[in-house]
Amino acid sequence: MNLLLNAPIETWDEALPLGNGLQGALIWGEAGTLRCSLDRGDLWDERPAPGNPLAGFTYAKMAQMVAAQDNDGIAVIVDGAGGADHPTKIPAGRIEIDLAAGQTATAFTLDMPTATAGVDLGNGVTVSAFFAATAPVALLQIKGEAPQSLRILAPESVKKLGYPPAEMGENDTARWFVQTAANDAQYCVYAAMRRVGAATLIGMTVTYSVADGAEVIGAARERVNAALDAGYEKLHIEHVTWWREFWLKSSITVPDNQVMMHYHLVQYFYGAASRRGAPPIPLQGVWTADSGELPPWKGDYHHDLNTQMTYMGYQVSGHFDEGLSFLEFMHNLLPEFRKFARDFMGTDGAAVPAVMSLGGQALGGWAQYSMCPVHGAWVGHLYYLHWRHTRDEKFMREIAYPWCREIGECLRGMLKPNADGVLVMPLSASPEAWNRDQRSWVTPNSNYDIMCLRMLFLGNAEMADLLGEGEAAADWRKVADGLGAYHVNDRHQLKISANEDLAFSHRHFATIMGIYPFNLLSVEGSNAEKEIVLASVHDLDRLGVLEWVGFSYTWMSALRARINEPESAFWYLKAYLHAFITRNGFHVNGDQTKTGFTSLEYRPFTLEGNFLACATVHEMVLQSWSAHPGTGEWGPIRIFPAMPWLWHDAAFTDLVAEGGHKVSAKRENNSTIWLRVVAGATGEIRIRDNFDGRVPAWNRVPVTKTGDDFVFTVTAGDIIEANLIKPIELPMGPPIPPAPADGWAGPLPVAPLDPGVPMYPPT
Repeated sequence: MNLLLNAPIETWDEALPLGNGLQGALIWGEAGTLRCSLDRGDLWDERPAPGNPLAGFTYAKMAQMVAAQDNDGIAVIVDGAGGADHPTKIPAGRIEIDLAAGQTATAFTLDMPTATAGVDLGNGVTVSAFFAATAPVALLQIKGEAPQSLRILAPESVKKLGYPPAEMGENDTARWFVQTAANDAQYCVYAAMRRVGAATLIGMTVTYSVADGAEVIGAARERVNAALDAGYEKLHIEHVTWWREFWLKSSITVPDNQVMMHYHLVQYFYGAASRRGAPPIPLQGVWTADSGELPPWKGDYHHDLNTQMTYMGYQVSGHFDEGLSFLEFMHNLLPEFRKFARDFMGTDGAAVPAVMSLGGQALGGWAQYSMCPVHGAWVGHLYYLHWRHTRDEKFMREIAYPWCREIGECLRGMLKPNADGVLVMPLSASPEAWNRDQRSWVTPNSNYDIMCLRMLFLGNAEMADLLGEGEAAADWRKVADGLGAYHVNDRHQLKISANEDLAFSHRHFATIMGIYPFNLLSVEGSNAEKEIVLASVHDLDRLGVLEWVGFSYTWMSALRARINEPESAFWYLKAYLHAFITRNGFHVNGDQTKTGFTSLEYRPFTLEGNFLACATVHEMVLQSWSAHPGTGEWGPIRIFPAMPWLWHDAAFTDLVAEGGHKVSAKRENNSTIWLRVVAGATGEIRIRDNFDGRVPAWNRVPVTKTGDDFVFTVTAGDIIEANLIKPIELPMGPPIPPAPADGWAGPLPVAPLDPGVPMYPPT
């Protein structure tokens, strides 16, 4: 669990990432200079775009303009707002340290168990740094000679926002600047240096007047001095204790160092960038670009995929507090979402701007997606998943259902029957097909709309039932039924809309949302349903990867695991790890190998691809979804359901299945040899028999067998345990197909042993 990077690190997006949820740091540098790029999650310029082009613009007006085919007019308003420099996330600043003469960085290390960065200066001299888990301050310790100098740099990019030059200050031991921002806010980046024995200790922080009061310098000085007085060792012990508890939640071991490193790194991102009470993870987390520019896509909250997939990797690993950072944040924004529903949508309830600021205001962008209310239904799925994995009735009653109900009220109020009596939205699109062209306004409803809406309404019905609101539950199911059938062509493939096939390579798998993550359609359904699932997924292979990005690969990997195609899932995961991350693990969207994994070779850093990679590993080792969402049914626990052949031995401990059950298991010679389930609630537990005909030796009776499942009646806290005979030898592996003659021929059944290099890369 150590990330080792050889020096030099010459760009911020290859740096070592540290953070405590509210603040973050990137450690990088070369030769005799170390850099610490600092960030703070709530640093935002919330001013509307110049002229406030979205003021008075409504969904009804947008529908009129779409009907008149005035897409360019819409773009002037909505794209105009999205293209403005603000609202935006603001980068904080940078601290640079000139090391003692003769000292130079030779290697950088991130020790993930302790969330501590290290820099090797040679000759036994080291630098260590951490962003305290228990205090809003970073400490950096340099052993040996004192550094030559410490300087602090304000970001040049804020000049684009019309900010005045930062006011610089210093004394014998400290350096700081104060930057005046929008609406008379100020923030201070502060660093102080103190010699302690044979080491130099440097404390760093960022204070913000909105949260810390007007005396930002005084608050920063007090915070840093308190940390320096406490000392490195004391604060580090408290910090390591927090992280030890974080890592004890669960564990996974698979025989692939590259996959294991990335899995641990992404779990680390949750601990470093997502804490309750602090802003949740936006596009770049607490590592806003330190490149002299404002962050790509404003570092905002995108809800047409990004936030949803960023928070898809915590449930199974049991990091529920980290997930609540997002869910509580969105719940606290309900007043803003109600206002958006009333003023823009013209409805009751609440609506989520699909591209939004920290304060919940709509930012604009491509109107088909940035102003689409259906994305809020997908956000609602995260509330549903959190409840399904925790069985926290209080959360469901006070947070999840009220939030999802208000989103549902807005969307239900917008639906109207078409000529066939099917409930449709006034406008429809399929992210992000045809980008922002007029053609991207498709015939309502797109399959994406149907799937998101149906999942929200069925989830609402399930929660309403549990709360004793039978009439409301019936109403939610009625409106879900009123959405009609999914659009399927004569080849059994899911379409974009009633009259549009998906006929091109596309990064966003909006047409198959119902398969993953919603499991509204599954391979455990009827033969006709299974045919639709397989035909739709395999057609994406035919359409190719020309327009994919990194998150497309991890999404496809998780999807293939969900439909029990482990070798394809493994191939796509390895392709992602080979081509779409920088050496520190950041997902950068484009193909960094420039060898044909996509036509896009750019380098914007966003995090959702990382978190989907984590979700993929979960899908491979444990699944527990229900094939009938919304009914209240709990799905079977599926242990090692999608393991690639090369992963002969594996294990996991205390992963969380739906129902709140903690599951542990061990695999040898490609077969489960031991499992344990600790019941999270009283009731029935089903465990899928995928044990290749071997009979488990259970620790308890009675055990009944219903279809493919072993069925147990349990009380919360009960333990179900079983041992199985280990196979004498490995089973035969799947066949390796011949290399394609030319072009991209889809995923391979077996990925290579060489870490990271797919066997036949696409061309």
